[in-house]
Amino acid sequence: MLVLFGMPVIQLIIFGFAITTEVRNAKIAVLDNSKDEITQLLINRIESTEYFQIERTINNSDQIESAFKSGKIKLAIVFQPNFQNELLHTNKAQIQILSDATDPNQATTLANYVSAVVMDYQNELMELNKIPLTIDTELRMLYNPQLKGAYTSVPGVMGLILLLVSAMMTSISVVREKEFGTMEILLVSPMKPWLVIISKAIPYFILSIVNVATILLLSTTLLDMPIHGSLFLLTLVTVLYILCALSLGLLISTITNSQLASMLISLVGLMLPVVMLSGYAFPIANMPDILQWIANLSPAKWYIIIIKNVMIKGVGPEGIWKETIVLAAMTAVFILISIKRFKIRL
Repeated sequence: MLVLFGMPVIQLIIFGFAITTEVRNAKIAVLDNSKDEITQLLINRIESTEYFQIERTINNSDQIESAFKSGKIKLAIVFQPNFQNELLHTNKAQIQILSDATDPNQATTLANYVSAVVMDYQNELMELNKIPLTIDTELRMLYNPQLKGAYTSVPGVMGLILLLVSAMMTSISVVREKEFGTMEILLVSPMKPWLVIISKAIPYFILSIVNVATILLLSTTLLDMPIHGSLFLLTLVTVLYILCALSLGLLISTITNSQLASMLISLVGLMLPVVMLSGYAFPIANMPDILQWIANLSPAKWYIIIIKNVMIKGVGPEGIWKETIVLAAMTAVFILISIKRFKIRL
């Protein structure tokens, strides 16, 4: 009944509010080297749209890269010195647009939004002054200048496969013992119950490690996707994510008594949030606040952020500590709840 009547409502809400190619409320940074009337007017026009939210105003170009690597901004706008004087006296001025191209579609969309605002203002100036004025926009795509789709798909596929394989297969393997009546034999054996559970999780941990190695190998050889950061750090975080997925699978096994129920919860309850609410396919910032809160409960969201930062941006531990703590906390919570709910008697 829950699947028949509950899932259509959930899918309608998520598909209606989460699936959109528009980008709104994107956090950006501004470096105004001119600080004149025209640059301030352009900044106000850009901020007044529904697409941008100025996260910070920076004072030098050195702060731009750190802002991108910290994940606090998606785009930066740099005005040349003496912007107004250059525009009014030489009829030409320049704006540099720097966009985070780890998500190529979002980067292109944001750059187009800024270019459209600048073009509208340029046309207004030309109508007022009756002279040809040109505001050049120099676009730079950071981290992914060729706008390869693999930079988006590989982190998303890793997050999706590891979560589904680890959680679904672990939950099914434990529930299968309940369904066949062999769990009672295991529980009365000399082995401790926690050893029984660990023995169910270890095979899928090993399979997940093999999956990770295969994905990374194919990504670097066939898709030419680089690993700019530390491979050791990437491996450690991936192991933590696999443990989180395995603990989630154990939690599912404690609340279900049949393989069918376990599979439905794993597939429907995990695949939909991973695809829709992890930032893999659609920007989370576009969603209503309640869906953004729900997205924070998805381990895949935090793992995908880590993968992009380490693989593509080359960020070290200082740039992913928050996401790592969230994954560790989720793992601990899943394990504690599983232990509390695990019944040593049938």
